[in-house]
Amino acid sequence: MHTLYDSDTFVVVHILAQAPSLPAGLPGVAQLGIEGLVATSAPDTAAHQMPRHGFEIVDKRSGKEVYLDGSWAELFQQQIHAWQRNTPTQEEVEDTLEGYATLAQTPVAVH
Repeated sequence: MHTLYDSDTFVVVHILAQAPSLPAGLPGVAQLGIEGLVATSAPDTAAHQMPRHGFEIVDKRSGKEVYLDGSWAELFQQQIHAWQRNTPTQEEVEDTLEGYATLAQTPVAVH
């Protein structure tokens, strides 16, 4: 599990359910221009099945979260790759996350 983004408004966590954790600073972890926004790139998986992964987006204002997996996770991963190519402003990141936050129905519970 890797925290990709943490602001006053949102937290985004990348959950790699079937892959080993990558320590910070190793190949496969890329720091983007916005503080706290990190994207992990999967190792070459051409000969292997792609590990199942997902993203949890927490809207701190509403106290709700949404978990993206499957095709939603793939779309969000494409967005992260686009952010790697063209460093976004924090406002652009927040606007994108706001769109996903409209899907949030699950209240955040402290375990």
